[in-house]
Amino acid sequence: MRSLRAFVGKEVLELVRTGRLYIYLCIFLLFGILNPAIAKITPWIMEMSAERLADTGFIITEIKVDALDSWVQFYKNLPILIIVFVILSGNTLTGECQKGTLIHMLTKGLQRWKVIAAKGLALAALWSICYWLYFGITYGYTAYFWDNGIASYLLMGAACPYLFGIWMIAAIFLISVFCNGNTAVLSGCGGLAVISYLLGMIPDAAEYLPTKLLSSGELLSGGILPSEYVKALVVTGILSAAFLGAAVVGFNRKSL
Repeated sequence: MRSLRAFVGKEVLELVRTGRLYIYLCIFLLFGILNPAIAKITPWIMEMSAERLADTGFIITEIKVDALDSWVQFYKNLPILIIVFVILSGNTLTGECQKGTLIHMLTKGLQRWKVIAAKGLALAALWSICYWLYFGITYGYTAYFWDNGIASYLLMGAACPYLFGIWMIAAIFLISVFCNGNTAVLSGCGGLAVISYLLGMIPDAAEYLPTKLLSSGELLSGGILPSEYVKALVVTGILSAAFLGAAVVGFNRKSL
């Protein structure tokens, strides 16, 4: 396993040297701050607009915000962050295949499955750090301004989109094995998300699909129980494992 640890270290070092790690962290940190900030300034914005809107017939009464408004922003911004993460990470395997940098390591005896494992671990760790930083910043500032106690099932609600991100990472590797360009990888990931979303319009299928996890913000009001997301969590976990397994098999047969 020494070669696997060395390859994981190489992936982490590359993230630091290229500055990509700091780009990821800054983006997620910024959005984490924006969530409570937007909720906090909303009454002020509406107050500033009240006079102009009154001329058109719209009367704005006093607007009160609480912790739930901050968490609403959290879930609204999540799809943007997932898209940004996939765009920045889409070439994690295809980039090295195009450059031919893997050939030297593979001829030195590095097993191909370790390439997928190391890159997968590094990318999953990066997603975990960025995502929970985003969650932690939002949680901290929301607790400072309001009371997080009014939000139900906060951790369960946050865990659902987190697993969706893991599914997207697994999809990146699966598609990268069969495609040689970053554009194809991004199109494939987008296509999978769109297919899942469209299938979600079928009532009997919606509760099993990965995109169901992105609606977990509904848990915070307490009107929906976590049990309604268990099926989607299980299916998404199975699909993630299946995608990575298929990626390993496909990469073993891939001509570099």
